[in-house]
Amino acid sequence: MSWGTELWDQFENLEKHTQWGIDFLEKYIKFVKERTEIEINYAKQLRNLSKKYQPKKNSKEEEEYKYTSCKAFQTTLTEMTDYAGQHEVISENMTLQITAELTRFVQEMKQEKKSHFHDGRKAQQHIETCWKHLEASKRRFERDCKEADRAQQYFEKMDADINVTKADVEKARQQAQARNQMADDSKSDYSSTLQKFNVEQHEHYYTHIPHIFQKLQEMEEKRIVRLCESLKIYAEVDRQVVPIIGKCLDGITKAAESIDQTHDSQLVIDAFKSGFEPPGDVEFEDFSQPMKRTISESSLSNSRSDGKPEVKFGSKSKGKLWPFIKKNKLSLKLGAGPEDFSNLPPEQRRKKLQQKVDDLNKDIQKEIDQRDALTKMKDVYIKNPQMGDPASVDQKLAELGHNIEKLQQEVQKFQGWLAEVEGRLPARNEALRRQSGAYESQNTSAVSNCAQDRESSPDGSYTEEQSQENEVKVMTTDFDDEFDDEEPLPSIGTCKALYSFEGHNEGTISVTEGEVFHVIEEDKGDGWTRVRRNEDEEGYVPTSYVEVYLDRNAKGAMTYI
Repeated sequence: MSWGTELWDQFENLEKHTQWGIDFLEKYIKFVKERTEIEINYAKQLRNLSKKYQPKKNSKEEEEYKYTSCKAFQTTLTEMTDYAGQHEVISENMTLQITAELTRFVQEMKQEKKSHFHDGRKAQQHIETCWKHLEASKRRFERDCKEADRAQQYFEKMDADINVTKADVEKARQQAQARNQMADDSKSDYSSTLQKFNVEQHEHYYTHIPHIFQKLQEMEEKRIVRLCESLKIYAEVDRQVVPIIGKCLDGITKAAESIDQTHDSQLVIDAFKSGFEPPGDVEFEDFSQPMKRTISESSLSNSRSDGKPEVKFGSKSKGKLWPFIKKNKLSLKLGAGPEDFSNLPPEQRRKKLQQKVDDLNKDIQKEIDQRDALTKMKDVYIKNPQMGDPASVDQKLAELGHNIEKLQQEVQKFQGWLAEVEGRLPARNEALRRQSGAYESQNTSAVSNCAQDRESSPDGSYTEEQSQENEVKVMTTDFDDEFDDEEPLPSIGTCKALYSFEGHNEGTISVTEGEVFHVIEEDKGDGWTRVRRNEDEEGYVPTSYVEVYLDRNAKGAMTYI
């Protein structure tokens, strides 16, 4: 099977077919290019998607990723980034192994095709020239034969005419002989030209054209083989990344299997557990008999009663439900809480303090490592003065020593607070209470004449114990805890500052020891009392800093100290 023998007369059709083959190959190249662009765009979109849902550093969202479900999702995002990388590999390999190679091959095919068809046209022109020469020789032979025949007839006519002179007859005879000779020469030339043309034609159709068409056939078959190889490479490029993509998917599956709902539930408990016990039963208050009522210790403080005077059973108690009541806006306006986290519930406070101690210990260890390294460097300088001046590191060593001492003091301070929370310390000293913003009053109030022990709960609330003889009956009143009241709140009593307080945070007010204020909102369990100095200046002060006298229409007064 050969194009040269089977398609010897299909020169134009072969030219069209080979051009179609090149166009088809270019079409395939365009297809692969568009596929690589899709892979690149897909990988880019996957990376952007994964980046979009990654938790932002130092944000609340990052804290959420302690849960196993969130960790699994983060692993999925990481695996999707690797997954996107494999699509980039597909694009790169297809570009290098298919697009670039086929583009170069197409250029070579175009040059080869051009050369072959140039040779074919040249052969066609040569055979056409030979054919034209043969036709010319044939026409000349035909013309000479006709003229010789006419000359012979004219001679015979002249020879038969008795009236014609002998000279005219001889002339006609000579002309006939000349024409016949010319006819014989034309015949010989025609025969020679015909033989030569037949040889050229045979070589054209059996040698030159088959050779050229065979080259074209080889070129076309090479194009087909190259396309076949490219299709295999196309599939192999995808197949090469399948194992890695499978690992990415296996990683996602493994991350999903690592989700532990029980562990996540325990993390929720660890994150929000307050450490308080639920409130006890609310006792019945009998208003039919004259008696004094007081706000007694809530069962919320029972867990903190170790080492404290026991609540006297003769006093009537009213359970505080403030952990479940709407918090006022003070927590939003005050910004950062106290240094000892006393505004937090016990369990959360313990975790924060422990975390702070661990962070400080890490900082101390870093400083110690730096100090040890500088000490070794100084020893080297002492032994080898040419390497450096030992005195050059003294200042840095002094700074590190100062930093370590300062950090150790911080650790001791936070360990003290931590020990108190965990019940290892009986009580705070006065300085510690002042620094954390909560105090235990050791003196007896001269106004109320009732001995009270104050205890700071870690979330800023306070409990009180009063003697049975000095119980004070008080009516509970609900006040609006919003800041944006249109009308100023009425005064519900007065208070006297026991200590000075610098109100740096928004919503607080500065007070000096001994200063008297109007109370416009009593403590709702968060450890803050709202007071007014004049008609325009009001704010919150720690309840433990003031002594409060509530006006209850001569029914008694409640004192906070």
